[in-house]
Amino acid sequence: GIAIVNDKTFVNESVYGRTVINRAFENILGRTKEELAGVRWPDITHPEDLEADLEKFNQFKAGIIRDYSMEKRFIRPDGSSVWTKMRVGRLAAGDSDNSLHLCLLEDISESKAISDILKESERSKTVLLSNLPGMAYRCDFDPSWTMHFISEGCYNLTGYRPESLIGNKEVAFNDIISPEYRENLWNEWKRVVEEKLPFKCEYEIKTADGKRKWVLEMGQGVYDEQGNVVALEGIDLDISDRKEMEDKLRHYNDHDSLTGLLRRHCLIERLERDNTKKRALVGVNLSTVQSLNATCGFQYTQDLIKRIAGLLKQECNKSRELFKIYEAQFAYLITDYKEIEELNDFCIGVVQRLEAVLTLERIGGGIGVLEVPQQGRFDANELIKKLMVVSERAFGPDSYNYNIGILFYDKQTEEQISREEEIRQTLLRISETDTDGELYLQYQPIYDLKSMKITGFEALARIRTEKLGMVSPAEFIHIAEETKLIVPVGYKIIRMALGFLRRLEMSGYDDINVAVNISAIQLLMPDFTSNLLQIANEMRVNPANIGIELTETIFVSDFDEINRIISELRARSIQVAIDDFGIGYSTLAREHELQVDHLKIDKYFIDKLKADCPKNVMTADIISMAHKLGHCVVAEGVEQCEQIKHLYEYGCDKVQGYLISRPQDENAALELLEKELEITGYCNSCLREGMTTWAR
Repeated sequence: GIAIVNDKTFVNESVYGRTVINRAFENILGRTKEELAGVRWPDITHPEDLEADLEKFNQFKAGIIRDYSMEKRFIRPDGSSVWTKMRVGRLAAGDSDNSLHLCLLEDISESKAISDILKESERSKTVLLSNLPGMAYRCDFDPSWTMHFISEGCYNLTGYRPESLIGNKEVAFNDIISPEYRENLWNEWKRVVEEKLPFKCEYEIKTADGKRKWVLEMGQGVYDEQGNVVALEGIDLDISDRKEMEDKLRHYNDHDSLTGLLRRHCLIERLERDNTKKRALVGVNLSTVQSLNATCGFQYTQDLIKRIAGLLKQECNKSRELFKIYEAQFAYLITDYKEIEELNDFCIGVVQRLEAVLTLERIGGGIGVLEVPQQGRFDANELIKKLMVVSERAFGPDSYNYNIGILFYDKQTEEQISREEEIRQTLLRISETDTDGELYLQYQPIYDLKSMKITGFEALARIRTEKLGMVSPAEFIHIAEETKLIVPVGYKIIRMALGFLRRLEMSGYDDINVAVNISAIQLLMPDFTSNLLQIANEMRVNPANIGIELTETIFVSDFDEINRIISELRARSIQVAIDDFGIGYSTLAREHELQVDHLKIDKYFIDKLKADCPKNVMTADIISMAHKLGHCVVAEGVEQCEQIKHLYEYGCDKVQGYLISRPQDENAALELLEKELEITGYCNSCLREGMTTWAR
């Protein structure tokens, strides 16, 4: 843009003609020459640039300078500003106040904007680099990582000044990288450069003062037009604090806070890492420790577990690693053993080390041993599950005292575990379906020695499956209790037994009792009594003909609560018997408190009548004591005539056993009632002849 200016005003006409302001000048300022003729240039100069412009103009006007140039902004009519590069020079001589001069304008708004962006970018880059927790770099793609540029952050990160690494002047960056990472770092860079991918890697460096730091490097290759890498650019960030925190979190995650031992998931990682070596797992199951919570308190139990862990650690070495896999259950991972006898010797050593503590606390447990497969794939979680099962099975008969059993996982154990799992599935099917094909009941008669009649039946649950065949109650009852399936299965048994009772009553036997064995778990359910009475009402049977049998060990659970429930049942005319009396929880001291109708003497005492002199056994004393307390006495497991003779002499009320009848199906049980004269005649014969052999 070109214009002739007279002092501080634009000239519209001059001796040089009418064209004194060209079109470009008008476009730059956004005003026509007529509009410019009516304004003074200081009035349309940006306020921030006016002072500098006037200073130079006054010097120019005073003749101190012949011309001048500057970058300045003009204000357009719409209020926007335009950056210009202005050159002012004298055009003609004359009075200083009226001297004409030439003004040349170049619109530099675009270049100025780019310059501002570049300046801002440079400023941001400077701020970023100065605050970067590390360094930025540009280097060659060579094994030494020859540097061409390194930011000032290099000193704080490495302890070396940037200039000492430029061109490998004093040290190469490769020398700073910890040796164990150099090869992997080079190979990873080669890979990403070939694939033109971003680079990201964590590794350690060694600083000038010998310290080790963790860095995170992120970068990428710089390529020419042919796609060849010409340099690498990126940043190295100091992540030592993050790594330290990660290590702490990893330690907390991997280690049990109480004992400091590695956790279960670490054992799984070890097992899955290498299955070529000969390895074995030794599980130490001390879950009985938890029984001390009720008597000694939680903290005492925790301190004891910590003390036990300390003893177990003493058996560790480079081939024995200890893990805590559950609250009071531990596992050793053992390698470099030759024979299985070595594992047995090791287990004996563990028992001996724990013996003093466990004897003092009167607790015990089990040690299970399982060899890890050396070939093929396996499920580590499943191995640990098997280890815990076999360690649970290793519990000795006095495990709640101070005995520790040792059991190796073998084919027989595996078959037994598989059978128990199948029993669990069977119980689950029984509890969830309405069909009772696999669950059925048999009924064993109870014979009254005074009336010489069958006065009741005990309902005995049986399970038969196509895969397992016959499953005895000894097998499935404890599994049902462990899984709490005893509750739904128990109600099915009650319904089936009361169905038989209904059939008896419909057949005219309205004074026959049917008894069902009830688990403590089911008895202690808050709605047991109401549910039992509801079922009796639905089946339309007389509650007075219903009996429930409880093993005396049930009173370990909660004597007072169970006794309250028994009283509630008896108030509804339901009869209650203590089963297997004399071999479980000692109720003699509190026997007078039991609100029961019957005591059933365990077969153990009845068998004594076979071999021992009857005068030396306790059976007579138990019968006498029970009678004094108002209880009816039933002898279980009667198999010989001699036994029934003595029981009759001792005043026993009723008997039950193979001598009378084995457990029978419903139809056979009804037939027994019809043949009652035969049984009565035989029993009378037994009482007369003593050792007469039973012959059906």
